[in-house]
Amino acid sequence: MKQYYSIKAVHPDAILLFRVGDFYETFGEDAIKASGILGITLTRRANGAASYVELAGFPYHAIDTYLPKLVRAGERVAVCEQLEDPKTVKGLVKRGVIELVTPGVALGDNILTNKENTYLASVYFGRRNTGVAFLDISTGEFYVAEGTDAYVDKLMANLAPKEVLFRRGCEDRFAEAFGSGYYTYRLDDWVFSEEVNREKLCRQFGTRSLKGFGVDQLSDGISAAGAVLHYLEFTEHRDIAHITSLSRLDQNDFVWIDKFTIRNLELFSSNGGRRCGFADVIDRTLTPMGGRLLKRWTAMPVLRVEEIESRLDVVELLTRDADLAEAVREQIAQIGDLERIGSRIAAGRVAPRELVQLKNSLTAVETLRAIMESTDDDRLHALAATIDPLAAVRDRLAREIWPDPQNNQIQKGGVIADGVDPELDDLRRIALRGRDVLVRIQQRESEQTGIPSLKVSYNNVFGYYIEVRNAHKDKVPPTWIRKQTLANAERYITEELKEYEEKILGAEEKMLVIEQRIYAELIRFLAGALGVLQRDAASVARLDCLQSFARIACERRYVRPVLDEGSVIDIRRGRHPVIETLMPVGEEYVPNDVLLDGKDQQIMMITGPNMSGKSALLRQTALIIL
Repeated sequence: MKQYYSIKAVHPDAILLFRVGDFYETFGEDAIKASGILGITLTRRANGAASYVELAGFPYHAIDTYLPKLVRAGERVAVCEQLEDPKTVKGLVKRGVIELVTPGVALGDNILTNKENTYLASVYFGRRNTGVAFLDISTGEFYVAEGTDAYVDKLMANLAPKEVLFRRGCEDRFAEAFGSGYYTYRLDDWVFSEEVNREKLCRQFGTRSLKGFGVDQLSDGISAAGAVLHYLEFTEHRDIAHITSLSRLDQNDFVWIDKFTIRNLELFSSNGGRRCGFADVIDRTLTPMGGRLLKRWTAMPVLRVEEIESRLDVVELLTRDADLAEAVREQIAQIGDLERIGSRIAAGRVAPRELVQLKNSLTAVETLRAIMESTDDDRLHALAATIDPLAAVRDRLAREIWPDPQNNQIQKGGVIADGVDPELDDLRRIALRGRDVLVRIQQRESEQTGIPSLKVSYNNVFGYYIEVRNAHKDKVPPTWIRKQTLANAERYITEELKEYEEKILGAEEKMLVIEQRIYAELIRFLAGALGVLQRDAASVARLDCLQSFARIACERRYVRPVLDEGSVIDIRRGRHPVIETLMPVGEEYVPNDVLLDGKDQQIMMITGPNMSGKSALLRQTALIIL
């Protein structure tokens, strides 16, 4: 308990999951909170001579079930592991916090939402401007901006961070500028030092200055961005090689929408509670990366006509050529979440089956590039040129990882393929032969004793044993040693069983060590390709969004808009994209024309009774423009 309290003192505002043997335990106030959120039993245990402490725990293998529930309930969770093997230690096992999971800092798929970014934001109130930074640690996307409080408020509304950091003592200013709807965490003043943070960012990106990112002059933004990296260290997320650049969000590049407009247009969620926000209704993306990019494009519509036209050129091509569109979709659908797999490679937490998914994804990426190169369209050729199928990575994964690993945890083995390491292959033969011997022992003993239901099994307490049902226990030879009595059976061990157990378990322990070594070497190799993997992910996400637009254009009979820098809005037979989707089968939306310009018709007055569609026309016009 003394060890527990010393660790808890470092993270007083987090629920501490304290590993004790096969359980994660919580104590005191944490136990009371955890039992309420998780619905687990709250008990008490003696804590010294004069007091009791509340206790609530769950098996260590259930952490993937319980951890997300705590984080979604708005709790910070410190995961404290045993840092030594209890078998090799006399006395108290050394423990330490290996990760602090918060609403804005999470890597596990069980906490993250597939088609949604999980941004951690940082706000710094400077003398003249307010700086802001956004990081999604699960994808490596890192943005910075600065401007007025109103501008930063629009950014926050658009990117919807799950957690916001700001300077201690600025609570009133924060509430006044951004309201009270965000999950926040306060940091000390020194964490926002511009000089220190400039150096910290350069060190992260391996550069001498930040000029190449176009953010060198954003001193308040740099203060905010550096605080994000400090917070990652504080939460024990130090393996962040996938965070390789910083992008500037410029006021002049996008349409900035305030939170009231986002809510009134129901861009991301319906005010009625159903999942029928605008972004959901138009989403036909096939990958998580594409889904996240589509939401970002919806949140931050670009202003440059050339950029929009280049997107629409590809959309038009895919609407005209159905065979090309189908071939593209077939490959995109086979590509996994490259961004999040990359982040877990950087953190050294990628699971074996994710590596198999990465291998399969890279095969699809290569075919996708070939499809784009086979067309005569320059825009698709340009997009294909940004894709590197990482053939060396794919081939090594195919060579070293089983296509369908026995386990999804390298600690359990059964992941590394045959032919990678001669010693591993030899040990596997020994272990396999040992298991064959056990089958023969079971058959032989059953025949010799006349016990047909006799079976050889294994458990962690006393290894391999022979189990005999009570009906036959009088036939057991005197040389067998009784180890355990059950309700309907007895369990025994023999010298011969113990001998083979040593051989088999010795081989299995060595196999695990070798598999883990090979896996660690493979992860180091993959880490060298993270930059290219992120670029591939960005290209696939872009193409996924464009095929999504093409598909919905075909489904809904949407037409290509004529765009210019003028002030005329001329919509013929416009329809509300969400309301049209929700209409009963057989009913058709009544389309409307809208003409607004600076000369003849600056204002349209719309009249009519309640529920006649006045506000629907307003919103449909705004959504069509968007």
